[in-house]
Amino acid sequence: MTHPVFPHLFQPLTIRGVTIPNRILSTGHDTCLPHHGLVNDEYIAYQEARAKGGVGLIVTQVAGVHETARYTSHLIMANSDACIPGYRKLAEACHAHGAVVISQLFHPGREIMESANGLLAVTYSASAVPNERFRMMPRAMPKALIDEIVQGYGDAARRMRQAGLDGVEFVGSHGYLPAQFLNPRINRRQDEYGGGLENRLRFLRECLAAMRAATDEDFVIGLRLSATEKDEEGLTHAETLEAMRALEDQLDYLNITVGTSASLGGAVHIAPPMAFPAGYASAEAKDYKEALKIPVFVVGRINQPQEAEQILARGEADMAGMTRALICDPAMPGKADAGRLDDIRACIGCNQACIHHFHRGMGISCIQNPESGRELVFGTHPVAAKARRVMVIGGGPAGLKAAAIAAARGHAVTLFEAGAQLGGQALMAQLVPQRAEFGGIATNLARECVLAGVEIRRNARVDADLIRDFAPDAIILATGARPYIPSYESDGAMQVVTAWEVLTRQVKVGAKVVVTDWRSDWIGPGVAQLLAREGSSVELAVSGVHMGETVPLYVRDVTAGELHRLGVRVTPYARLYGTDGDSVFMQHIASGEPIVFEGIETLVLSNGHLPVDDLSGEIAAMGIECHQIGDCMTPRTAEEAVYEGMVAGRAV
Repeated sequence: MTHPVFPHLFQPLTIRGVTIPNRILSTGHDTCLPHHGLVNDEYIAYQEARAKGGVGLIVTQVAGVHETARYTSHLIMANSDACIPGYRKLAEACHAHGAVVISQLFHPGREIMESANGLLAVTYSASAVPNERFRMMPRAMPKALIDEIVQGYGDAARRMRQAGLDGVEFVGSHGYLPAQFLNPRINRRQDEYGGGLENRLRFLRECLAAMRAATDEDFVIGLRLSATEKDEEGLTHAETLEAMRALEDQLDYLNITVGTSASLGGAVHIAPPMAFPAGYASAEAKDYKEALKIPVFVVGRINQPQEAEQILARGEADMAGMTRALICDPAMPGKADAGRLDDIRACIGCNQACIHHFHRGMGISCIQNPESGRELVFGTHPVAAKARRVMVIGGGPAGLKAAAIAAARGHAVTLFEAGAQLGGQALMAQLVPQRAEFGGIATNLARECVLAGVEIRRNARVDADLIRDFAPDAIILATGARPYIPSYESDGAMQVVTAWEVLTRQVKVGAKVVVTDWRSDWIGPGVAQLLAREGSSVELAVSGVHMGETVPLYVRDVTAGELHRLGVRVTPYARLYGTDGDSVFMQHIASGEPIVFEGIETLVLSNGHLPVDDLSGEIAAMGIECHQIGDCMTPRTAEEAVYEGMVAGRAV
């Protein structure tokens, strides 16, 4: 029966006898949840939550097929039978909810991020061509090692089959080892593995043949590949399309992405931030869909079921990878199937708690949904033993999350917001170029409050008298922060404003501007972008080693590209000292020497925030239980605010 709203998205797809119940795909993504190289209970709970939420196909994170495949210290390894019990438990948990489960099989070649012991690894590739991003000079693989790795793929596939998985995905995307053999600019071999296309395909063919020989005809074997690696030295669209035409007879599906791990510019496509439009890679996949007979999957910022439906309806792909959408809301497929579109917690592409956690070696989560990745701890919220009258003061992300969780547990919750709009600083964040979607966090959390039955009072500034009149059993204080104005020398001649004043259009700045950036986060660069786009000549002075030091890597690199295109000059190691006339004086943090910017009309301060916690003392004097959260405790980011909101909502 055809779905009334999503006629393509909820159609089953059968591949080699395996029927996937819908066209929603959770692609392979590293979570940092497994430990000691094995699938564990945390990872199983994480994937089971997506299966329970209705996803059709789960591709599990990369599994190393050989000792030389250890590209991080937390890689799952499939090079011994010790992996089988964990994968079997994972498959059983996800199959119980109707999901199909496939494991990625992986060798990074030269793309080694880190080692387990702090020493630099010996890396291998088709040829001794260096990696730019991780600064690795690989050794050309000898034939004996190629044979070992080919055997490793076969053995790993056998283990997945024994564990009860439905198939494996051969990872050739993002410049990893199969792509290194395929790429004529990296593969410079003079033997049977180098030269013309058929020779460069030889390694891929041997690996696929080994996987098929080690399993059976009912086992699904797919390939993930970048349609174009978006890099000067990377594979081009034409090269990969030609290769896939030649390789199609050994594949059950092709999973298309874009980008490469090998360069800073190419790597941003691994998890493209909100600067990229929704579903932007689907046009790349269409050529493959038209040229090949096998199913074609596609990924790339497909955040909403409506976007996925359009891609499928246009014939650009057969399945839509919606990985971050499922991290943000594991129940998204079921909500879409039931027509509850307004209830979907939409991913905003911030990358902060998902891949940014991974890059720091921490378990992934979501700034909007801190339960994600923490299913064993926060998978369910306990029903309150006794309903209480709870007052939440502040309608930013912290207060909204706290109110939603407390009300969902059974408390009578009223949220008081001093302004006309909910969202706190998210309302300003969405005014920054390339960050408009950040405002979605307020929309999503406000919807959670509505669904939980929270009473919301806007334009309601709280004071001690209002608290006494309301007589709450407990208070959650989430009153946020205000800009911090540092001490600096000044003769008063220069216009000095805050980033908040610029974003909210309270001031008009001059033609030559210096933006000071103490946090080295997204605010200073965002203001610099805004002003440069509007015609100002902008200098960005960062009190760190580089711009965007604290933000997710791919957000940083996209921002760096935009600042360069706009002509914004970035000066690192810069500490504000003062102003005199039309000069801004900085101090180089490492040398102590002066840095002078001359002919400046406006200085914009992006120097962090101070907590707004004026009510905390009065609440304490009243003896009312109070949970202080988010920026009013100490200013940080939306991630900490939402997490602490969840914890406070559970605590009252």
